[in-house]
Amino acid sequence: MRLNRLKNVVAAVGSAALISGCALLVPVHNVESQPISTSKPSVTLDEVGNAIVRAGATLNLQMQKPGPGVITATYSPRGMSATMEVRYDTRKYSITYKDSRGLDYNGSQIHRIYNSWAQNFDNRIREQLSML
Repeated sequence: MRLNRLKNVVAAVGSAALISGCALLVPVHNVESQPISTSKPSVTLDEVGNAIVRAGATLNLQMQKPGPGVITATYSPRGMSATMEVRYDTRKYSITYKDSRGLDYNGSQIHRIYNSWAQNFDNRIREQLSML
């Protein structure tokens, strides 16, 4: 009887661990076609790109510009990492998931901290663009 009780406790603890681990996974949040809002009547592609790079730098993201209208931003705290791709023009920008390590990405869901990072990045981009 004692062995059965121990088995039940182990099974319950294992189930709880699985359930709580799954609760940490959420759908990946991408920012799609966010309008660019500035105080200027028009901006250049370089101005938009530089504002995005400044936004990432305020969050300690590693920023790279592989080509016009594209920036990759990588954040690597505490053994985890996430790479986002920003595609932009003079009217809008989008932030999409590109890659990660240690965030349990399964093709559609990821650790919820990723969405927080992406949202913070989006907020900083909007701040930097509003200063143009």
